[in-house]
Amino acid sequence: MVFVKLFHVFPIVFLFIICISKISKASRAEFVTCGTMLKIMNTDLRLRLHSHDVKYGSGSGQQSITAVDVSDDHNSHWLVRPAMGETCKRGSPIKCNTNIRLQHVATKKNLHSHYFSSPLSGNQEVSAYGDDGGEGDSGDNWTVVCNNDYWRRDTPVKLKHIDTAAYLAGSGRTFGRPISGQGEIVGVTSQYGAYTDWQAMEGLFVHPSDLLPHQAAIHTEL
Repeated sequence: MVFVKLFHVFPIVFLFIICISKISKASRAEFVTCGTMLKIMNTDLRLRLHSHDVKYGSGSGQQSITAVDVSDDHNSHWLVRPAMGETCKRGSPIKCNTNIRLQHVATKKNLHSHYFSSPLSGNQEVSAYGDDGGEGDSGDNWTVVCNNDYWRRDTPVKLKHIDTAAYLAGSGRTFGRPISGQGEIVGVTSQYGAYTDWQAMEGLFVHPSDLLPHQAAIHTEL
């Protein structure tokens, strides 16, 4: 009787182990997807992209974009949206070289750039722009530059501004009052310049609604 009971139990345990193994593999292969809300960190400066309802005192006078070293600030959340005039299926992985917008969750404005000088370093200004519904203009569009097929959560990417061809970067400089200690975020002309790598960090990641071809045997949910 004991042997019979074990015979029935072991297949269940074996299937459970296989299931856990597949879930573990899936968690290591997750991607940033359309509709994801996340924080992104500059890998060199170890600072997270940030915004707040504080306007620049020079340049465009638009809402400022900075970077902070704390991980639990709600003003560092960004929503991955399709570029203006484009669409993407909620939950679909973002392919490399895809055009996107990053909408600041707290203020509804979009990560933006244009030909104004940044206040501290004199590079290209990066600001937050758009109306209360999150609609701005073509200056809100960025290209995800990466070497994989898709934007992986565990691999840095670069963000290239479409209108001006500048790359999102930190300048290494910090602001004084009223945003003391926060880092300046700028656009630079070369992707090989300092502080141009960004990695997905904390967030609410929307799972792909369809598996990628090489994930046919991987389940992301129990």
